Amino acid sequence: MFSGMTVAGTEKTAEQKPERMNNEPQPQSKKEPVARLSKELISLASQAAHMMLQSHLIHLNFEGPEFLAVHKFTNTQYKQHQKELDKLGEIVRSLDFLMPMCEKGLLNANKKLNHCESYNGREMLITYYQNLEAYGMDAKRVGELARKIKAPDAENYCAELVGYCFEAAWKVKSMLR
Repeated sequence: MFSGMTVAGTEKTAEQKPERMNNEPQPQSKKEPVARLSKELISLASQAAHMMLQSHLIHLNFEGPEFLAVHKFTNTQYKQHQKELDKLGEIVRSLDFLMPMCEKGLLNANKKLNHCESYNGREMLITYYQNLEAYGMDAKRVGELARKIKAPDAENYCAELVGYCFEAAWKVKSMLR
């Protein structure tokens, strides 16, 4: 039953508006090495999110004689990319920076990856392995930055990402040959 009482401070007035949150890491100075590293890690997290979605959609849409192998492989891949997204986010937070607040901010943090433009299985896999290689090269570059500023956790994880990306790209290319 409603008593007509309200908790102090919970009433909204016409003047109160939700505070807008900035999706960018703070501070934004590119001269500060840790801020630069956090932006680069967020960009890698964006790539992981793109790769997770792309591999999951290939998993669902692939048709062809290699269906079972591709279906099993892409199932493993999208789960791996989800783990990568989580780990990259944890490293960013350990640097005391914020991840973007929603998928729009996250996916806009990196626009380098190619999109599948055909339901042709071969073309989807070519796009995916090219993106894996680009993601691996970016992880290598970010790992070098992490080494320069003495962030061994980020450096080591980026090295792991490089290995994951190029091993997966090799497997896709082997399926295509």
